Amino acid sequence: MTFMTSRGSGSWLTQPASWLACGVLLGVMAFTPAVANGQKPAAAPAAKSAAAPAVTAATYIGEETCLGCHENKKGGTSLHTKAADSRTPAGAKGCESCHGAGSAHADDPEKVKPMQFGKVSAVEASAACTSCHTSGEHAFWSNSKHEARNVSCTSCHSVHSAKGAVLLKAATQTKLCASCHQSIVNKINRFNHMPVREDKLACASCHNIHGSANVKLLKAGTNVDQSCISCHQEKRGPFLWEHAPVANACVTCHDPHGSSNDRMLVAKSPYICQRCHVTSRHPPTVYDGFVQRNSSSANKITGRSCMNCHQQIHGSNSPNGKAFLR
Repeated sequence: MTFMTSRGSGSWLTQPASWLACGVLLGVMAFTPAVANGQKPAAAPAAKSAAAPAVTAATYIGEETCLGCHENKKGGTSLHTKAADSRTPAGAKGCESCHGAGSAHADDPEKVKPMQFGKVSAVEASAACTSCHTSGEHAFWSNSKHEARNVSCTSCHSVHSAKGAVLLKAATQTKLCASCHQSIVNKINRFNHMPVREDKLACASCHNIHGSANVKLLKAGTNVDQSCISCHQEKRGPFLWEHAPVANACVTCHDPHGSSNDRMLVAKSPYICQRCHVTSRHPPTVYDGFVQRNSSSANKITGRSCMNCHQQIHGSNSPNGKAFLR
């Protein structure tokens, strides 16, 4: 059978409106018997139960509660214990200023531990310290030589069991530095006079161990020479006549950590001069037997030092000072 439309003849099933009407009719037919038999449509699945409540954040319990178990951590003379200053840990939250809120630890001491500086990473340990120590000599700690090598503040300092000044873990700064820099610190025991042995200088006299804008963690200047002349200002220059190795670096001739030679020279005189001056009017080497026996200049080197005559070896401002003579 065909159905005639206003636009022409054709099957009614080919019309979009007819397909829509069929869909509605079939849905009603499928739903009606279930309702007639007293059945109810299936209920939608129940929603998932609400998420479990979040764990209550730890709260501060006070230093007295901490000391009830950790009595051995009490005391000390450092600024950390000065409660009169609100900027110190004792003036703020006490133990919890550094170790974090302790209520959860107090409720379950075995399973919940506070911040333990000896067990966390170097980054975490230092982050707790640098939350306060961010200025002055600590300003360059971030990305410093020590920080980049995973040395933390607690690698050298101990708040509760310090043995030396400024909460050091060792009795002296030199002994503490020697725990890592053994080859450098050993030099202070060499023959030449060294003020570090007499506690007149320490590693921190020249180095800022917490970080520096200078090379080698040096305190003063922007290079080795500027650090040296911060004390040895008479060697500063510039000079009318400059000695090339001096202009290069003080450590060309001197070992600042110690030496068995006079003036902490890296080699004994005149050998140190002959490392460069091998073609001069003087004998180029003391091992040259021919020169020693036959040269009229031999007496200038036997048992003598170049600095006996060339005393202005760091530079001269005299118009006739090309040879750095006294």
